[in-house]
Amino acid sequence: MKHLATLSCATAIAAIATLGAMPALANDVTTEWTSVKPPPVPELKPVTVDPKTTALLVLDFMKGNCGARPRCIATVPNVKKLLDGARAHDMMVFYTLVGQDPTPAGMIDQSLVPRANDFLIKGSGGADKFINSNLDQGLKDKGIKTVIVTGTSAQGAVGGTTNGAAQRGYKAVVPVDGMSAEDAFNEQYAAWHIYKGGPAALVNNATLTRSDLIKFGN
Repeated sequence: MKHLATLSCATAIAAIATLGAMPALANDVTTEWTSVKPPPVPELKPVTVDPKTTALLVLDFMKGNCGARPRCIATVPNVKKLLDGARAHDMMVFYTLVGQDPTPAGMIDQSLVPRANDFLIKGSGGADKFINSNLDQGLKDKGIKTVIVTGTSAQGAVGGTTNGAAQRGYKAVVPVDGMSAEDAFNEQYAAWHIYKGGPAALVNNATLTRSDLIKFGN
């Protein structure tokens, strides 16, 4: 028995030593990073929204973050077009103002600033603007069932809030030309996560689109 125990111990030590000498198995995505094939381009779908039950979310368009991202500045005309369409159809518009100057004056473009009857989301310090804020109750109070989500960053405020909306039973519409990030990869990641890569509740209740594909119903 003593001989068997010694043999078993020696075998175990040898096995550990062998494993330690083996190269890392190729089951870690970082070892395959350069060879991973990106997914196909998401199919952008046309959307018609009901102005009575739809709200436009304008998230974090501030000088301090959007102003430092050229791709964000390029989205401003697209968001302005959606904002004009929303206002023309008496839709609710919800805003987050963040950063060192969380006021309308701190926004990247004064054409986007909120009006007196717009809704200012309070307490939303993170990516998901529903968390610890008055957003969910504000939407419910107005009978909102669908949100159009615009903002920066794509992987932060837009991705987080779109997921938050879907998880809470809302439909979400996300125009890719109304979101931005520090670089193109983060935007690509956010778009794919919303389109097909995220949890079922998200991908089944969110529509990836473009601003010119969004129509306002009667």
